[in-house]
Amino acid sequence: MRTDTIFYQLFLTFPNLLFELLKQSPVEGYQFSSREVKELARRFDGIFLPPENDRNKPIYFVEVQFQEKGDFWWRFITEIMVYLGQYQPLNDWHCLALFANRKLDTGIPFAYRNLVSNEQIHIFYLDELETEENSSIALEIISLIMSKESEAISKAKKTVSKMRVDETFKVNQTQILQLIETVLVYKLNNMTREEIEAMFTFEDLKQTRYFQDVAAEAEKKGELKGELKGKLETIPLLIELGISVEKIANRLNLPLDMVKEAVKKASENHLE
Repeated sequence: MRTDTIFYQLFLTFPNLLFELLKQSPVEGYQFSSREVKELARRFDGIFLPPENDRNKPIYFVEVQFQEKGDFWWRFITEIMVYLGQYQPLNDWHCLALFANRKLDTGIPFAYRNLVSNEQIHIFYLDELETEENSSIALEIISLIMSKESEAISKAKKTVSKMRVDETFKVNQTQILQLIETVLVYKLNNMTREEIEAMFTFEDLKQTRYFQDVAAEAEKKGELKGELKGKLETIPLLIELGISVEKIANRLNLPLDMVKEAVKKASENHLE
């Protein structure tokens, strides 16, 4: 699963998720983005930048890790230091490491121990995050990402139901539906069309990329079917005009066998 892309969209859709994880009240004015560290030719999974000229609010660096990397902490802290040297902000900073589970966390190197004592490093194990009845939709989506395949559909239905009754999500309902859909597509490669449709109301379904792609494909097939029907209907007339089946097949860009079959059916219908 492309977790970096999914979590980027998740933070973009729910910027307050950062403060929810930190168990802090939401802070207005932060801009979520992905910035490049030029010297390393690499981008952070996400950076929360405070309002310009506001020195009292820290910068938050976010990194999501779903694969084992022994040098994760060395690399992450190095990227932060290079970023600070490159952009030279006047703000304090914090970093959040979101591991899929504890096994992926190799432990903070001794050289960075002071960053831990200063509470600049915040660590989360996503499989240990607990959701409750009043949990936010953002946490519900994280739970969906971490769920087993057998639980994914029921969790997705629960999240969609919660979104429908929450008036605050009417504006970005489309983004949320598409985010849920993306997670399901990644998790359930063998998911059928009926299973996806069963999760949504028709109005919800029309907003997902899945439905739009299926509708576009159906429309295209319909156009092609109509075009083919028109070509087949002209074959008897062309035969009457004395044009050979080979030339008809070439002019109409149809297989020769298909033209012969159309001529045969037209002949049988004429005899009847």
